[in-house]
Amino acid sequence: MSENIQNVNNAPEEQDLSELLQVRRDKLSALIEVGKNPFEITKYDFDSYADDIQNDFEKYEGKTVRLAGRMMSRRIMGKASFCDLRDTSGRIQSYVRRDDVGEEDYADFKKWDIGDIIGIEGFVFKTKTGETSIHAQKIVLLSKSLLPLPEKFHGLKNTDLRFRQRYVDLIVNPEVKRNFVIRAQFIKFMRNYLDNMGYIEVETPVLNTIAGGATARPFITHHNTLDLDMYMRIATELPLKRLIVGGMDRVYEIGRIFRNEGMDPKHNPEFTSIELYQAYADFHDMMDIAEGIISGAAKEILGTYDVEWMGEKISLAPGWRRLTMVDAVKEYAGVDFGAITDNEEAVKAAEAIGVELSETADRTWGNALYATFDQRVEEKLIQPTFITMYPVEVSPLTKASPADPRLTERFELFVCHSELANAYSELNDPIDQRKRFEKQLELRDRGDDEAEMLDEDFLTALEYGMPPTGGMGIGVDRTVMLLTNTDTIREVILFPTMKPLAE
Repeated sequence: MSENIQNVNNAPEEQDLSELLQVRRDKLSALIEVGKNPFEITKYDFDSYADDIQNDFEKYEGKTVRLAGRMMSRRIMGKASFCDLRDTSGRIQSYVRRDDVGEEDYADFKKWDIGDIIGIEGFVFKTKTGETSIHAQKIVLLSKSLLPLPEKFHGLKNTDLRFRQRYVDLIVNPEVKRNFVIRAQFIKFMRNYLDNMGYIEVETPVLNTIAGGATARPFITHHNTLDLDMYMRIATELPLKRLIVGGMDRVYEIGRIFRNEGMDPKHNPEFTSIELYQAYADFHDMMDIAEGIISGAAKEILGTYDVEWMGEKISLAPGWRRLTMVDAVKEYAGVDFGAITDNEEAVKAAEAIGVELSETADRTWGNALYATFDQRVEEKLIQPTFITMYPVEVSPLTKASPADPRLTERFELFVCHSELANAYSELNDPIDQRKRFEKQLELRDRGDDEAEMLDEDFLTALEYGMPPTGGMGIGVDRTVMLLTNTDTIREVILFPTMKPLAE
């Protein structure tokens, strides 16, 4: 018996766990011997769900229904018993009497275990205490549970084990399912929103010969036939912009992204994002779309613009604040970079308030501004806020501002000091883009393994001509964290990355 099983099923039992496991296997063997192997059943036709019956008793009263689900509890009282069945919708009680289901089936029923998957056919009624129930007329064992579930009183509270064995988490803590229902509804809402705007959903490669479109460390794999190292994508940006060049004016992709970076409550090595690109638009249009998607999803899915997240009350009502990075730093950190023009003066102003610049970054006005924002401002942004006009040094794929070439037409959306979206007026000048890539290569040579790689094919695409374009990425997982009031990304990813258990 593995250590893993021992840990998951750590509820106090009168018998040793190994004995319980053997008892369940012995029961299965006995069923097989008499020709009642539940694993030979291939199908069970059910016609009703527990929640529908609970919520509309008058419609179902007296009618015969068939349900299938997991037996979560049982109370045997001689010739009659009660059991609780949980299906994908919820829970309902069933009354099982020997005279109704037959002596042989009732005897079998009393040997079934908590966690077994069963089918029940019977009519709907209410008990003397007023509980909606199914009066069973037929019962069948559909699948045998060979491992005991954690006791409901104690449940499965160890978060590490919950994330490792999400299937047990969903069985014992059915409320967890809500997060993933909301996740599915949010993705559906995004699709509908963009489809109604004339966007086309596309798919781009996960494996690439160049890791581009973001500043991130990639995962490396090897293609045996081509004898070639390849990178799992760190963004979908560059392939999608190639489609803009090709004349597909509005495109988006919802997909998995892979970044070989650290893990914390906001980061998982594989995560889901949506990236969208619109020809003849700019980053202001992307702000409108971001606000429309997130506020609209909250209203449709939750029924309100008012949510709580990380202990803060957040209003997602339309009309979010838009603030330049220079103004944000002036307001929250007290340094006016708008009044500074000299690189050395900018660095000194940042260091004077305890800001540290990266060792690989040039000591420029733009890097000093960004470092000050990152270390002194971001943590103070609670209500939805678009921070705009990022320094060119940290925005290698973004169009420079005509008003100030040190800045770019870029925004990031922050809610409760968490970045939810990132958008640009896309750089479409191939000559400028090549210079930006070359600057990124210099950073890689200095040891920055998250800097962009030079993508010659993308530059070739730009040389054919890309129209003015607005582009944006939204973090699906973090946005779902906001909508579900969860404080770790692992609560909204069904199977988060976990370190293997020691043997």
